[in-house]
Amino acid sequence: MTIGKRPERVVSLAAATDGKPAREKGLSDIAYDQIRRDIIRCVLRPDEEITESQLAARYGFGKAPIRSALLRLAQDEMVVSYPRRGYVIAPITLEYVKDLFDYRAIVEPAAVRLAIGNVDEAELRELDRISNAGYIPGDRESEQNFLANNKAFHVALARASGNRKLASNLERLLDEMERLFHVGLSIRDRTEEMQHEHKSLIDAMIAGDLAKAEAAVIEQIESARQMVLGAIMSSPKLQQVSVTLA
Repeated sequence: MTIGKRPERVVSLAAATDGKPAREKGLSDIAYDQIRRDIIRCVLRPDEEITESQLAARYGFGKAPIRSALLRLAQDEMVVSYPRRGYVIAPITLEYVKDLFDYRAIVEPAAVRLAIGNVDEAELRELDRISNAGYIPGDRESEQNFLANNKAFHVALARASGNRKLASNLERLLDEMERLFHVGLSIRDRTEEMQHEHKSLIDAMIAGDLAKAEAAVIEQIESARQMVLGAIMSSPKLQQVSVTLA
């Protein structure tokens, strides 16, 4: 992959949406979407203090939509509310990272076991091709496209399990982990490594080799875990927050 190349957009068959057309969204919905996006992309940094007034000026909304959005984000555990002080963007702690990756290490191998023999090879290889188009480390839009495509690959594989609940849980988990991935991807380019990981997983799935497929998906999860932990430990601010609050 050549640095500077813009990645392709995610294919429509696996794109995730909230099911609500933009024209039907109220101001609080739009404010929620924009603030959530910036939290996930780390534009609003972990442990950063924010107020309703600051966000209203930043996004061009009144305080009422911002307040409603922040209440939803607090329920999502993306912000923490402090009475008479304001809000803080939820920190990324070592415990939080461990919990998410441990959960993924349970959910995704289970999906792989059920999906063996049911995968659509052409679909997986096309999703793999698009997800490996690459990204520019530190470019949030580029990283966003890359992560959307990579998520589409893993969700399509989970859907091949035939268990909609399992696939839905994995999709929500990957959504929650996206902020961690932005932290990790900004440090270095992992495109070639992920190409190898995806190819190994696809080949094992197509061959019906359960042992190799499980090993491949566990390798992917652990590689992503080490990427995120490495990024945290290389950032003095994130490291301080993680160690203090874990």
